[in-house]
Amino acid sequence: MDASLPHRYFLRLSLSSVFKNTRKAYPGYFAETDRQEEQIPSPFADGASRSLATTIYYLLTFDDPDGVFHMNKSVTMHVLHQGRAEYTLITPGNPPRVEKKVIGPNIHAGETLQLLVGSNVWKKSRLLPEDVSAAKEDPSKQPHTGCLITEVVFPGFHWEDHAFLTESGLKALWNGKPGFEEFLPFVKKDA
Repeated sequence: MDASLPHRYFLRLSLSSVFKNTRKAYPGYFAETDRQEEQIPSPFADGASRSLATTIYYLLTFDDPDGVFHMNKSVTMHVLHQGRAEYTLITPGNPPRVEKKVIGPNIHAGETLQLLVGSNVWKKSRLLPEDVSAAKEDPSKQPHTGCLITEVVFPGFHWEDHAFLTESGLKALWNGKPGFEEFLPFVKKDA
């Protein structure tokens, strides 16, 4: 390997064996890295038995920069390894509360190294537009443009406790009132 390459390039190359090109059901790559054997009743899944916790790597890349809205019934802690991403969080209510948070290394600019997303909160991640634009202008930056995080889900992740937001679900969050339109490109089409 060329010693002049940035450290973040080495990290992405070393993770390629972990990800093995496994794709999520939504944009990005993921690899489960730990599932605790101990089972507990989940207060978020009507007492159903779940692993104490699960841990994954999640990677957004230049060629796959935008996620879609989804939610976990369990609580999820997102921990930054490298890069930056913007999270849009929608907490149901009347009206729903929309928050945007940047997970990134510049805490002096309001970025955060950790992001706790509570139970039943819709979330979507994306690379920051200025990072994607810079990589489009300078193709040598493309392999280095991305965001790698660890997600710790507790109680542990189970597909039955996960949902994608659909167009009709998004409109229902707003009770037929305006305000949801900007999020339409980032939800699943109704079946």
